Amino acid sequence: MTSAATAKKKQASSGPVLDWSAGHGPVTGALSATTGALAVATTGAATGMPPAWALAVGTAGAIGHTVAGLKVRNAGRTLAFKAASWLVGAGWTTWAMASGPLSWAALGSLATIGVGIGAGARSVALYEEAREDEAIAAAQRQVALELTAERRAIAAAWAERIQRICNVTVHVRAVEMWESGNGYSLDLEPQGGVTYDRIAQYGPQLSADAKLPHGCTAALGPGVHQGRAILDVTTNNVLAEARAYPDDYGPLSILTGIPWGFRTNGDDVLAYLREQCALVVGPTGSGKTNMLHTILAGFSRAEDVLTWVIDLNAGSAGLPWVLPALNGDLTQESGKPVRPGVDWLAGTFEEALLMLDAAIAVGLHRKRAYQELMAKDDTDLLPVSAKIPQIMLVIDEGAEILVSTDRRMKELAKRIYEFIRMQRAMGGRTVITALGATGSVLGNLLIRREAKVRVALTGGETEGMDLSKMFPGRRGLRVDQAPFKGAGFMGTPESPGALFKAWRIKPSQIRDITVATSDRHPHLDTVSAKAAGASYARRWDTERTAWMRDLGPETNTECESSATGSGGGLNLSAHRTERAAQPSREDELLRKFREEIDAQFGTAPDPSTTPPATGLNLSALQGQTEQDTPAQRAALAALLAAGPEGTGASAIARALADEHGTTRQTVVGWLKAWADEGTAVRVGEGTKARYVHRDHAPEPPAHE
Repeated sequence: MTSAATAKKKQASSGPVLDWSAGHGPVTGALSATTGALAVATTGAATGMPPAWALAVGTAGAIGHTVAGLKVRNAGRTLAFKAASWLVGAGWTTWAMASGPLSWAALGSLATIGVGIGAGARSVALYEEAREDEAIAAAQRQVALELTAERRAIAAAWAERIQRICNVTVHVRAVEMWESGNGYSLDLEPQGGVTYDRIAQYGPQLSADAKLPHGCTAALGPGVHQGRAILDVTTNNVLAEARAYPDDYGPLSILTGIPWGFRTNGDDVLAYLREQCALVVGPTGSGKTNMLHTILAGFSRAEDVLTWVIDLNAGSAGLPWVLPALNGDLTQESGKPVRPGVDWLAGTFEEALLMLDAAIAVGLHRKRAYQELMAKDDTDLLPVSAKIPQIMLVIDEGAEILVSTDRRMKELAKRIYEFIRMQRAMGGRTVITALGATGSVLGNLLIRREAKVRVALTGGETEGMDLSKMFPGRRGLRVDQAPFKGAGFMGTPESPGALFKAWRIKPSQIRDITVATSDRHPHLDTVSAKAAGASYARRWDTERTAWMRDLGPETNTECESSATGSGGGLNLSAHRTERAAQPSREDELLRKFREEIDAQFGTAPDPSTTPPATGLNLSALQGQTEQDTPAQRAALAALLAAGPEGTGASAIARALADEHGTTRQTVVGWLKAWADEGTAVRVGEGTKARYVHRDHAPEPPAHE
């Protein structure tokens, strides 16, 4: 047993423990004083000590406590009580030593003195506490008075300024200082039925008259009702600062808002996109690409969002979120492969067409399949969650696609409009970017009506930046108020258009976010995955992602010339051939991705899977549209087991439904592919058509 445990045991066995370091209260103080006086008087009387000594000690104690009380600024009544207690105690001790301390008269008077000391001590203690509380309250009142004086001065100055410049009389109801220290807000009540927008048009003149620093504004917005207004005054130009994307990669939700940047008062500005689309405009060099990565970072952190990206400019907006994961450059601590930061990336016209068709099919199928769920929740909006994620379709320079006269771009635009128009209730929204806020971009009524979340990154550029079209009803917004890269204006239905700045996000952070959120990405719900079909399930197939690694003919030619040119050097073409024949790390990673998809949907192909040593050999299917998967092997085994009678797609699908979840449509595709290559033979036509494995197929008649 340790010494500490032994000491604790001894304390527990010896009764209650007294804390001798604690101070005395009214009761213990009086008890200590009376018992001490009794002990001194008894000892003095027994030993013949001169009584005057006790009086001298009491006098010294009274003087000492008075001096100490003065240092701590005790009240006069406290000083008098302590001095009197010493003198009364010393007087009783002197009398008791002379007349005998053990008489009933001596003991009774001592008890009376003890009660008096206890009552007096309690009284002065309460008085001192009250004095201390009053002193604290007085200090707080002084601070509040000084602050109120500052606020009154601010209110008076702005009321006079608005009257002089705008010719409008206002009553300042309150002044709130921002916690960030970057400015303050005034709650105004214009007189005479004047609305806030009449004052807002004088924003630049008010800012100049207040001598605000460059980049600081006086912006007016609506108040709690139509007769009130909020004036936000920025006194510190935070837009000139470069702030990195927050290193907190915690979970987000589309239902509680996605942060896209920060306001001039330092608060985050949130985008609520469950029902709203978004439009982000910005000329070259304004920081639009960085802003797009900030948006993708927020979607990647969300637990109920799947991000599909269309960027016909070589997919550059989504490649940093995809390639490191596909190439196997990123790993999790658990050793699991890292999923791409976006769920689907289209960098070509063909892939974008597949994505849009799948997105529209998902929305239409959700409308039918989730009627019972919406009725149960008593809502006309699909309950978006991690199990039924929202699809956010991010289209870089999508506004240019919508106004293009190219035939192929018109096909994409038609589908984009259909997606925006039909998918709001079913959890499908868009984020579209553009190079400028012009009439051609904002001329479409559907875009203006649905894209209520709007961002205009100016970067000081004035051409093509019509802020009145981007933020109708918001007056006093000028491009020169946000001349910094990444700065501009952002407005939402919850937060009117005002200055903001996007965080700076670097490639290293994109990689960190991809790893940190890999396990957080939801899977597309089974209902939607079936509607999306094979085009979604095989989105990461090698042939579908080849464009991401295609360096182009010029680069390839240059590499060949450097290897085999007349200038000499090593010809490593044989090594390249040998390396190409071996499975690469990225192929292995893609195989793992397909295994995960196949485990969930039972339809994902695996081009790198080799046929088993025994059993059915499906090597002939390698390189075809559908690859050799466990579900496919089971389907071919069922076809072989059917014998000469053959079977159909419905029967095979029913047999595989429980274990693999395979649909009839998928089996039909397999049967057609096997029939084309000779693995199976189609017998009969129409509803009587069936398929027979080639091992059981009848021999064709000999030609005469």
